[in-house]
Amino acid sequence: MAAAGGAGEAVTPGRAQARLGVLGWPVAHSRSPAMHNAALRELGLSSWRYQLLPVPPELFAEVVRALPAAGFRGANVTIPHKGAALALAASASERARAIGAANTLVFGEDGAIEADNTDGPALLEALGERAAGATAVVLGAGGSARAAIWALRRAGAARLLVWSRNRRRARELCDLLGGEPAEEGELGGQLLVNCTPVGLEGLEQEPFKALPLTADHLSRYETVIDFVYGDGETRLARAARERGVRVIDGRELLLRQGAIAFERFTGRRAPIEVMRRVLAP
Repeated sequence: MAAAGGAGEAVTPGRAQARLGVLGWPVAHSRSPAMHNAALRELGLSSWRYQLLPVPPELFAEVVRALPAAGFRGANVTIPHKGAALALAASASERARAIGAANTLVFGEDGAIEADNTDGPALLEALGERAAGATAVVLGAGGSARAAIWALRRAGAARLLVWSRNRRRARELCDLLGGEPAEEGELGGQLLVNCTPVGLEGLEQEPFKALPLTADHLSRYETVIDFVYGDGETRLARAARERGVRVIDGRELLLRQGAIAFERFTGRRAPIEVMRRVLAP
């Protein structure tokens, strides 16, 4: 983690003004601008600002390469760009390479792009000791699922079951990172991790039609982790809580990964309680 920062602004010579943002498609739902801008204000970084960067996949590489010249120090990356972000970078952290996806890009003064993944460490922090010896079910096979498998393996999960509507993708992911592709009837364990986009763009209305379980099946698990977040609790998270299941929701994961990214961007310790208050429903 970065060293603690006091009052005043951390400025790199020749780069007094700084921009940050979140790249995604869609991205209008993102709470990252509110969270990061509150943190920047708290630390007195008045010339910094954080914004939405809605970019379709076909323009992703072009836009990212143009960001350093436009004054950007870094950017977070969300669905569906995490794999492309890693491929585009000139260098990457060990964990981003191991996960095979990046959700954080840091831009050097020369425009060089460095990739990192803060999703995995965020999940590790949130899980604590709960994964040790557990059977975990991961729903999805995208960038968040990659981070979840990486984190669960590091946390000592005994068995990993990976489900995707695209069974080939699930098998490829397991071949790369570990775990077993699973059919619907095989799902069950202590941990359930939703890494699908269910909960975004209208899917929240009928989440259990898009997932291989019903609301009552959630009672099979001790903890449900939902990477998706919105203005309020997702129906998946709410259904788990109603059945007495512990929930780690998308806002908690957003907070933890955002704090790690913030320190990468600014070199200052993230004011995490300020960021948490902004995300509170």
